[in-house]
Amino acid sequence: MLTDLPNILTLLRIASIPVLVALIAFASPLADGIACILYVAACITDYLDGMLARRWKQGSELGRMMDPIADKLLVGALLLALAGYGRLTDGALFAAIIILIREIMVSGLREYMASQRATLPSTRLAKWKTGIQMVAIGFLLAGDAMPRQIGLGMISFTQLGALMLWISVVPTVLSGWGYLVTGLSRMMGSGTNRSSAKVSH
Repeated sequence: MLTDLPNILTLLRIASIPVLVALIAFASPLADGIACILYVAACITDYLDGMLARRWKQGSELGRMMDPIADKLLVGALLLALAGYGRLTDGALFAAIIILIREIMVSGLREYMASQRATLPSTRLAKWKTGIQMVAIGFLLAGDAMPRQIGLGMISFTQLGALMLWISVVPTVLSGWGYLVTGLSRMMGSGTNRSSAKVSH
């Protein structure tokens, strides 16, 4: 299954993470430009792996597990790197903290649901959340040197990225709350079933 093209694309997305972090560390206009281009390519693979898996009927449990993990690793690592190098302005650090807390919580809920042989399917709101976050991170990676080089010096990509990161907090919190309610309902249902079983026994 690892040799299927959709899974290879997912693995390439994970492999791009240390390269992107290293480019952020260089902190130069050229490195920022390369990072932005590489990041856009990584985001394209996120679309392609799912599309190809459906078209070629190469869907697998491995792919369904790895795809959301790759997205979370990419977003989480880049937000931490951008924060570490002081590139989250206008309070965007707090937006990043909210995003990371939500991702950790949802990962824990998914692990619990898997232990109960249940799933926590992704929602349309969660997909919007991921899309807005990815666009925001793209602007943050580009920095303010790129708009000057392409004749858009009046626009601050850093501030635009920070604004979009805050906008993404809305679907982030709402979708996270929806997952939490689903997970808690499952937990309470399991507890009720166990109690009923003990009484009937």
